[in-house]
Amino acid sequence: MAAPTTPQLRAALRHLRRADPRFAALMRKHGAPALRRTRNSFRALAQSIISQQLSVKAAAVIYRRVCGLFSGSRFPSPQRMLQMPHARLRAAGLSNNKAAFLHELARAFHSGRIKARTLNQLTDTEIAAQLVQVRGIGPWTVDMYLLFDLCRPNVLPVGDLGVRKGMQRWFGLRQLPDAERMRKLAAAWQPYCSAGAWYMWRVLEAT
Repeated sequence: MAAPTTPQLRAALRHLRRADPRFAALMRKHGAPALRRTRNSFRALAQSIISQQLSVKAAAVIYRRVCGLFSGSRFPSPQRMLQMPHARLRAAGLSNNKAAFLHELARAFHSGRIKARTLNQLTDTEIAAQLVQVRGIGPWTVDMYLLFDLCRPNVLPVGDLGVRKGMQRWFGLRQLPDAERMRKLAAAWQPYCSAGAWYMWRVLEAT
């Protein structure tokens, strides 16, 4: 499965407008989803681990500090990450668990347990099954990777609070929807749930 091409993105936008005409106003205001496939799966997954349960600003600060440990602004290779002492990762602002998770992720890539070159050849389900074997990677991290880094077209991050709040407002719900209700509400978006989720974040920004 390749990353969406421009025709695929246009098809997604047409589909969403037909499923719910209100999307047209969101599209005029925010444009098309800003998704671009990554070239570095290790960095993308590591950045998701760093970002877990943090604000965007706080995560960016810690990410820069981690990069700074390696005498540069670029994120290190798995091998270099393995060589960095746990204590120094902690000193950069990572929690004890996150520092351990980065080392675990680096080992998975360095050993070949995760092969970056072949990940995009797998289905979403196959990728998820492989990645969740790594400590620190759960469904939310997998969804963020599939959506933002592999640009898969039909990802609905049911564990993301922003998407949940966006859907609550979009559909006029009294309570936050759970995963089952989110899937039912987004059924009309398929097979382009990724674009629908992106616009739910935009809905939340307007509140």
